[in-house]
Amino acid sequence: MSTSFQCPHCPRNFSTRNAYSQHVNRCINTVYLSTEESSEDISDIVSSVNEISLDDEDFSRINEFQIIREENSQVFYQYESDQDYAGDIFFGEISHSSNIPEEYENFDEILPASLQSNEESEVENIKEFPNETYADLMALVIENNLNNKAGNAIIKFFNKHSNLSQLSPLPKNIETGRKFMDKMNISQLSYSKYCVLTHNSQDYFVHYRPIKNCIKNLLSNPDILKNLIFRYENSKIEDEKSYGEQNSGNWWKRAERSISNHANILSIILYSDVTTTDTLGKSSLHPIYVSLGNISTWRRNKEDAKQLLGYLPILSAKNETEKKSSEFKELACETFHNSIKFLLDPLFQGDGVDFNIDGKDIWFFLRISTIICDWPEACTFSLTYKSANSDYPCHFCLVQREDLIDIRKEVILRNHVNMKEYFDSNTSKLAGLEQVNNYFWSIPNLNIYAATVPDRMHHLDLGLFKYQIEFTMELLKKKKSLNKVNERIADIPRHSQLKVFKKGIQLSRLTASEYRDMMKIMVFVVDDLQIEDLSEVYVKWNEMYLLSRSEKFKESDLENFQKAINDWGDLFIKLFQNISNSHLKFPKLHSWIYHIVDTIREYGAINGYTTETYESLHKTYVKIPYRLSNKKEVEKQIMENVNKKQ
Repeated sequence: MSTSFQCPHCPRNFSTRNAYSQHVNRCINTVYLSTEESSEDISDIVSSVNEISLDDEDFSRINEFQIIREENSQVFYQYESDQDYAGDIFFGEISHSSNIPEEYENFDEILPASLQSNEESEVENIKEFPNETYADLMALVIENNLNNKAGNAIIKFFNKHSNLSQLSPLPKNIETGRKFMDKMNISQLSYSKYCVLTHNSQDYFVHYRPIKNCIKNLLSNPDILKNLIFRYENSKIEDEKSYGEQNSGNWWKRAERSISNHANILSIILYSDVTTTDTLGKSSLHPIYVSLGNISTWRRNKEDAKQLLGYLPILSAKNETEKKSSEFKELACETFHNSIKFLLDPLFQGDGVDFNIDGKDIWFFLRISTIICDWPEACTFSLTYKSANSDYPCHFCLVQREDLIDIRKEVILRNHVNMKEYFDSNTSKLAGLEQVNNYFWSIPNLNIYAATVPDRMHHLDLGLFKYQIEFTMELLKKKKSLNKVNERIADIPRHSQLKVFKKGIQLSRLTASEYRDMMKIMVFVVDDLQIEDLSEVYVKWNEMYLLSRSEKFKESDLENFQKAINDWGDLFIKLFQNISNSHLKFPKLHSWIYHIVDTIREYGAINGYTTETYESLHKTYVKIPYRLSNKKEVEKQIMENVNKKQ
């Protein structure tokens, strides 16, 4: 026989005690406002719920929740039996229920154990801050990027001097406030913007979505949950250590050892790149995305396994003189790192964070593992000189420019310790380092110089292979064989899996995908042209490239891969060094030869950190929505559009 609970103040009936108690506490306010009953009468009403005495220790705390609400105030929670309350939450314009002195993280804290909910869905119903003062405080903390210590000082100051006759409307500390925000309904948290700089009378904003909410959105995808990795795996193939998924790499092993045995690593992957918004290239945006190394590589390389975190500001100089000045260059670097600090600092507040995964709270420490980007962007993250002509052009190590093609030379790797020594002694130039404080030096378990991993698409497809084609064309011109090669390319018959280049090689129009198509044919195109080692360099290239796409590497595979890289590198340098204006002093050539194998040992197979799938995001989150906008407040329009999709 089913039990029914009827509200003493309205005709509503409820099938569960929990829904009944929640409704009664809301109904109390309506009764109070309409009949002006005394607080003693209201307490009597509350005490009738489940016939628990007001003297009960748990229920006595409910008196702290009996407050006067204004007639049109919004409700703190959305209950399943009540009407829905719409409204987005914006930092800076945060919706709230009014005049509720509340120091608890959620309503369950003030309920007796018998009434507390064990259902996660009820926690997810939290949509609003307890009161306006609470909301304004958290907006102040978020918008000004205050740490917990500073926020707690504000709470202490407010409580000391406000002379309140009732409980403080503020949380007991900022960590409690952050946890409360973490439990708020993700879909109701819209994007916001933060002014990171005012320069030449112009405000520059970071347009963003809170990074923890982006992570929660990823973890709320049921298909992604099926492919999550939590712990380090000492993978072996045929009794050899192997590297595949990111959790098989040495970075994960070290990071996991640095935290509690009861916690897990949540690996944060960032990707950013400036991209043009129009065909003329006159307008640009700087999106930054977030994904998780805990997601299996094949699943992570799908578009929905990445979240748009926001758009970074792009500084404008008032003239060419300012643009070329060292002061403007440093300001741009500082602005970038201040923006990144604002976006990422919430990851490192408190002693880890709990995320609800498949109905269970799991304790994570959030750690940045890799940053996927092209070479100029990697230099911006690591604050090394971008110019290939600088004395120390590699952001991985301290190799000198003249030694870039010496593939057997030992090098000193960069890390936050030796780079900070240059910075502190004001001798950054001696290491090809910008004299700007690097935000990432303070991040745990991160070497920013190694974490900005070599991207195969920019390093190989659009980098070294592009150079190889260009130098081949120059060599063929000298041998007067270029026309013959173009004729051979044009004569290749059509095939369903092969792109046809009927007009020969036109480098200015080739995409990464088209360069990969050229890899399939160039061995045959340059064969028998009476140029020593020319066809062989393409054979060696293909061997190396195919190995780079392996999903797993044993230690012996890595040795073979390094040999394949060196064999190709030797031929490449022999053939083209005198054709290249810089004599092949390319940072990409050096980093591929020197650092890619060590990167695999650190972070797993290369397939896990390539920008190939990220490039499509520019169409989804930049180019297409830009064309649909009215070209005013573009970031705002795009972010609002993204919120509707994700």
